Amino acid sequence: MTMTDPVADMLTRLRNANSAYHDTVSMPYSKLKARVADILKAEGYIAGWKEEEAEVGKKLTIDLKFGPERQRSIAGIRRISKPGLRVYAKSTNLPHVLGGLGIAILSTSSGLLTDRQASKKGVGGEVLAYVW
Repeated sequence: MTMTDPVADMLTRLRNANSAYHDTVSMPYSKLKARVADILKAEGYIAGWKEEEAEVGKKLTIDLKFGPERQRSIAGIRRISKPGLRVYAKSTNLPHVLGGLGIAILSTSSGLLTDRQASKKGVGGEVLAYVW
């Protein structure tokens, strides 16, 4: 069966693994999911990710990051733009998550960017998710 929203599936798997204190989480691989994982790694929300061969196709394995006393590094993660309701942001009106403490992941003409990177480049786009 085909999946209607693979990004929402990825974020849900991350949210569930994070709340269950799992060290890793696996999901089917796609370039979009790998770019989201790149952004999460660069912003310090995950420890790392790797692409592995599976029985059919590839899988993406994400290593979750916890503090010294098992505090979660991801407090929350939320899908914003959905297949039934796309949400776009202009370059002049980019979202700020928790007053700048979190990040918004945007799909722009320059690729996937955080809200800060998009404001520096002066581009807008589709708001994929909020992470804090």
